Amino acid sequence: MSDLYQLVKFWHIMSFVFMSIPLFNLIVVNERAQMGAKFVYATDRYFENIIRRGAVRCFVFQASVFVSGVLLLVVGPSGIAALLTNGILLTKTVLLVVLTGVLTYVHLVLQPKIEALMSTIDGDSAVPDDFGAQLKPYRVRRKQLATFCLFLVITIIILGLQVYGRFSNVLTMTLISLAGLFAWRVNRSLIKFGWV
Repeated sequence: MSDLYQLVKFWHIMSFVFMSIPLFNLIVVNERAQMGAKFVYATDRYFENIIRRGAVRCFVFQASVFVSGVLLLVVGPSGIAALLTNGILLTKTVLLVVLTGVLTYVHLVLQPKIEALMSTIDGDSAVPDDFGAQLKPYRVRRKQLATFCLFLVITIIILGLQVYGRFSNVLTMTLISLAGLFAWRVNRSLIKFGWV
C-alpha cells in the first residue's frame, strides 16, 4: 500500500474517532441531570453551548469521513466502483448520510427552538416556573436522536471493520445489538466507569 493510502486511512479512522460527539453530549446531558430538574440559567446556558457547538464539529468530522472514504476508494486497491459492488461500503455510506440527516435536523430544527426559548431569559431575569417544562420536549427529542446517532456511529465502525473481511452474520448482529444496548445505557446513565 502507498503512503498516500495509509495517510488517508489514518485520516478516515481519526475522523470516526472524533465523531464520538453523541457519546459525550449524552454524558453532558446526564451530568446536567445530576444537578436536579430546576432550570438554572448559567448552568443550562453552559451545557447548551457545549451541545450547540458540538454540531458544527460533528459536521466537519462527518465531511472528513466522507471525503477520506471516497479518497480511500480512489487511491486504494478497490476503486470507486467498490461503492456499488461492496454491500458493506454501500451500507456504511447510507448510514453516514442518515447520520448527517439526523444531525442536520437537530441543528436546524430542534436546537433553534431551544435557543429561541433560551433567548427569552438571561442571567438577570426571573425564570418562569414552567420554563424547564417548555424546554423538556425538545431536549428529550434531542437526547433520543443523540442516542440513535451514537448507535449509528458504532454500527458504522462495526461495518468498517468488515470492508475487506466479513465477520459471521451472528457476530455482526451480536455486535450491532451490543451497540444498541450500549447506546441505550449511555442514554439512561452516566457510565461513570466507561464500559462498566
